[in-house]
Amino acid sequence: MSPIRVLSHFAFTVPSTSTTMHTNLTSQTLKRHRLTMLVLPMSALLLLALSVFSFLTLTNHHPSLSLFTKRPTSHLHIHKRLQTQNAELQCAGALYHDLCISTLTRIVPDLTSRSLPEIISATVNETISDVRSTDFNVTNIRRKLPHLTVLEIRALEDCHTLFLETVSQLKSAVSDLSKSSSDKYNDLRTLLSAAMTNQETCLDGFSGSKSEVKISRHFRKALKGISRQVSNSLALLKKINGTSKGKSEYGKMSGGFPQWVKRSDRRLLQTTVNETAYNLVVAQDGSGNFTTIGEALNAAPNSSATRFVIYIKAGAYYEYVEVINKKSKVMFVGDGIGKTLIKGNRNVVDGWTTFRSATVIAVGANFIAKGITFENYAGPSKHQAVALRSGSDFSVFYQCSFVAYQDTLYVHSLRQFYRECDVYGTVDFVFGNAAVVFQKSNFYARQPDPKQKNIFTAQGRDDPNQNTGISILECKIAAGSELIPNQSMFKSYLGRPWKEYSRTVILRSYIGDLIDPAGWLEWDGNFALSTLYYGEYTNRGPGSNTSARVTWPGYKPILNTTEASQFTVGNFIQGGEWLNDTGVPYYLDLQQNLTVLI
Repeated sequence: MSPIRVLSHFAFTVPSTSTTMHTNLTSQTLKRHRLTMLVLPMSALLLLALSVFSFLTLTNHHPSLSLFTKRPTSHLHIHKRLQTQNAELQCAGALYHDLCISTLTRIVPDLTSRSLPEIISATVNETISDVRSTDFNVTNIRRKLPHLTVLEIRALEDCHTLFLETVSQLKSAVSDLSKSSSDKYNDLRTLLSAAMTNQETCLDGFSGSKSEVKISRHFRKALKGISRQVSNSLALLKKINGTSKGKSEYGKMSGGFPQWVKRSDRRLLQTTVNETAYNLVVAQDGSGNFTTIGEALNAAPNSSATRFVIYIKAGAYYEYVEVINKKSKVMFVGDGIGKTLIKGNRNVVDGWTTFRSATVIAVGANFIAKGITFENYAGPSKHQAVALRSGSDFSVFYQCSFVAYQDTLYVHSLRQFYRECDVYGTVDFVFGNAAVVFQKSNFYARQPDPKQKNIFTAQGRDDPNQNTGISILECKIAAGSELIPNQSMFKSYLGRPWKEYSRTVILRSYIGDLIDPAGWLEWDGNFALSTLYYGEYTNRGPGSNTSARVTWPGYKPILNTTEASQFTVGNFIQGGEWLNDTGVPYYLDLQQNLTVLI
């Protein structure tokens, strides 16, 4: 036997010289043993890790094998599914359905517990943020593109102005949504319609620019996104209870005017110049408070709660006048058509946008004008040259005239009423996207440039849910004195579709023999012919025969009484709610019962 004994804890006897070889072998064995003792635990841990990894990998591909995987019926999954289903229900009927669903599921945390006004408010607030962001980007374009033309710079400035108006209108909509939405339905629809119109107007400003694509590519997508969000908000608004039944879509008339014309304003309009109480007088001879209209307007209070009357004595005032947003309830009173004139000649050819070319611009709410001629004398060769642009909600023009050639009267947006007025022009001379009613007014075509046509209207409604359009009731459509001798040389039409859902109706009016038998003209091929809404109702005169009219899907040659009634002062612009105080007489409905409140 070897003298070596293996003791506990590897204790050894001192080896003798004769046993050195055995001792060395034993030492090597011990080292291997120690190594084995170290490796075995590490191997076990590695095997355990590999087993866990394999198990997790398997359960990742086969969730049903995992003890920790949430079941498909978990609360989170159910909530997400209900959220999507609710969004799909709310968005039914929206033109941009997918965008509507994605927006609601993203910005409204719990759709099932939110009222419809709350949902619409959330979408409108989201749109406000988008408008502000786009405004910032558009403002910076001038730094990115330093070599812009004067027209392009002005178009960018127009966009900034329009974005500010849009934010104001959308904020007003949010405020109205916090109240009784049914009572504010018409106001909400008007505000959203105007906000949408502003985006299109911004883009329109670049249509005559050589760099249109280069400039608009920076923000065209954003503007289209804003318009689509507002369109979806309009679609959601239609679902509010109490807005579609038992109540006129557009409102009521009273005293020959929309109800929104107050009784005190009606009295002002019915009094003579000498009987009117004025706050300020403008006279070129120095006999008044000021010699220019602009000075008087600057002196008017901001956000006035009462009517502020500026009497403008007879004379030709060569100035550009803007009734800005904060100048509300302003009234201009002149000495009559052709006596008090406000004149200018800005035009597109000379570097002005159509939006900015107007001689007079009215934006402040509840603006009224009586007995004034608004004129742009640029001439037919200068193309678009506006005499008056109105974006004033509840605005009234009584016994006024508007004189220009192309694009004479820009009824841009919101609710407007014209009574006993004269409009002179050539191409698209009443255009825009307001909800506007003309009563007892005259439309006269002038002699255009060679190869041009006379087109009385070009309405700009671009969404089927907008409450906008042009309504012409008890008016006269005829050739002006300068055209009559050469009438046979130029074709004349009632209107053409400027935008996809263009809407114009002519009711109980006189149509002269200058109108082509087709009645209406295409804008560009088949554009909008299926989506427009053009109608005629019991008109008279040699041009009123509808037997040879266009056969477009959207044209209605003979409206029935129910259809025609939707475009009266009472129904179309809620006349019974605001016209009563202006003093302007008006027809409430198709019965033509003249309302004159005193």
